[in-house]
Amino acid sequence: MKRYWSRLLAFVLVLFVSFGNSSAAFAGSTLTGDYRQDTVSVVNSLREALQLPADSPERIAFQAQAKQLINDFSSRYRRDGALSKLPSFTTMRTALNSLAGHYSSYPNRPVPQKMKDRLEQEFKQIETSLERGS
Repeated sequence: MKRYWSRLLAFVLVLFVSFGNSSAAFAGSTLTGDYRQDTVSVVNSLREALQLPADSPERIAFQAQAKQLINDFSSRYRRDGALSKLPSFTTMRTALNSLAGHYSSYPNRPVPQKMKDRLEQEFKQIETSLERGS
């Protein structure tokens, strides 16, 4: 009986740790494995995070979730050779790298308007590329 309980406890802990640390969820969405769908979801989530005012109390939480989402997206798709040549993927990597760099270098500062404008332009390029199928 003791053996049964220890295995059950171990199983419950594994489930708890697996689901508790799967913080790929951001703004109610998770990465599905479908590149196009995930890219649109990440772009929309990052847009939402960038639109928060600098004095918003939610900014820090959204920033942390955005960093996690960037890491999850990058780790899921960076090794896929078929995607590395797509214009949408290369533009997405550029946008994610610049935003992640800002969050790492200046964690207490809001994203400058110039960077927000450039990211919005890149997000539009990504969406256009995805609509074309590339």
